[in-house]
Amino acid sequence: MTRKEQSPAQPSALITGASSGIGAALAEVFARHGYALVLVARDEGRLGDLAARLRAQYRATVTILAKDLSLEGAPAEVYHKLVSHSIEIDVLVNSAGMIVYGEFCKTDPALELQMIRVNLMALTQLTRIFLPDMLRRRNGRILNLGSTGSFVPTPLNAVYSATKAYVLSFSEAIAEELAGTGISVTAPCPGATRSELQSRAGMEDVRLLQRGVMDAEAVAAAGYRALMAGRRVEVPGLLNRLRITLGRFLPRRAVVRFAYAMLRRAH
Repeated sequence: MTRKEQSPAQPSALITGASSGIGAALAEVFARHGYALVLVARDEGRLGDLAARLRAQYRATVTILAKDLSLEGAPAEVYHKLVSHSIEIDVLVNSAGMIVYGEFCKTDPALELQMIRVNLMALTQLTRIFLPDMLRRRNGRILNLGSTGSFVPTPLNAVYSATKAYVLSFSEAIAEELAGTGISVTAPCPGATRSELQSRAGMEDVRLLQRGVMDAEAVAAAGYRALMAGRRVEVPGLLNRLRITLGRFLPRRAVVRFAYAMLRRAH
């Protein structure tokens, strides 16, 4: 863990999954807006490279913490490490995630469980751990990264979308519990986004990724705006919003069939 001193008046943001994709793009957005950053991911080398760039480009205050959030106890270790360095968090950004692609009966069960621990359990634990301090100060924001898969089951991404449905439901529920406390909870739900997440899952040739794919930077900017506005749910991109809106009026089975078709390989 490396640290650069934080000004007492400077707001801070903890961003998980910050080494690539939407997480890295969110780190840049927060750095551009003057936040002190705590960047969490497994790859310490990539975190270090990103931190160096953000310090050089934005004179950002950056702390990096290499942690595998799929491991039991990792969220608590993150919190206690920050407490030991007297770093308080104003904005918690839960953007760490993974995808496992394929028919459920054929995918690796160990990877599916690892995905559940990262996408669902670590997000829940980090929120629970950091929330009491925000409530004590009566100030704070939480961003939990969902997906258009939060709204509809997606065959070939069955467990992934189930974890994202949890993220949306959980975020909306606690947002209502926290109304009037000074704490807001926002769940951006992007659709297909250019990132390493899909390539690591071997999804480059699925139909969904052939057109209408957003850049991670655009998704991050939309998520940041929604967070600052205190909106509870945000679906970036007109095409994604149209799909979600149409899905509310179509038979559920037809929507799932369409999702299945979009997740199949193009060739």
